[in-house]
Amino acid sequence: MIRVMLADDQALVRAGFRALLGSAPDLEVVGEAEDGEAVLRVCRDTAPDVVLMDIRMPGRDGLAATRDIVADPRLAGVRVVVLTTFAEDAYIFEALRSGASGFLVKDTEPAELLHAVRVVHAGEALLSPGVTRRLVEEFAARSRPPAPDRRLDALTGREREVLALVAAGLSNDEIAEKLVVSPATAKTHVSRSMVKLGVRDRAQLVVLGYETGLVRPGWLA
Repeated sequence: MIRVMLADDQALVRAGFRALLGSAPDLEVVGEAEDGEAVLRVCRDTAPDVVLMDIRMPGRDGLAATRDIVADPRLAGVRVVVLTTFAEDAYIFEALRSGASGFLVKDTEPAELLHAVRVVHAGEALLSPGVTRRLVEEFAARSRPPAPDRRLDALTGREREVLALVAAGLSNDEIAEKLVVSPATAKTHVSRSMVKLGVRDRAQLVVLGYETGLVRPGWLA
């Protein structure tokens, strides 16, 4: 059973998500928070696997609440999916930097939302669709040019290559095909890179790829 927590200041939105998630046999809503201040407390009390996090909440917003979760070692296994609207696209890259595993627009199709929760719980990032890739690249391009960065020194040449492909939005299967290796080998390289770099999931690998200058927007057409 995948345990989900809802963080949104609108009761009607939470009720809709609760009804949808409750219709799936493998998903369970274990807690709710109506503002960013309550998120950390509810997370500690309910131990969710995935948090659906609204960005705009009164007081402490969803970005700050996401950073709170990431900074708490007791919540190391919690994954955050940020809920946004197209009017809030400017927050997306900052959400990933804050530690979110991905994002969804609030009017996404019900089946896509259920799939997203399962994908994030499985350790993947919601960064595969082309629209997401373009958004990440757009806002990464607006960031300042990266300063010399030694974080990648721990990686082998092959691991750097794999990291670049992860940052471009490729799945393990796509990486395996491009590098002519098995999907299991690609997955091993990704896992080792995450351990060496001390990141939580694939989304953080994507952010790191851009921040260190390993990947430039549009490098992989």
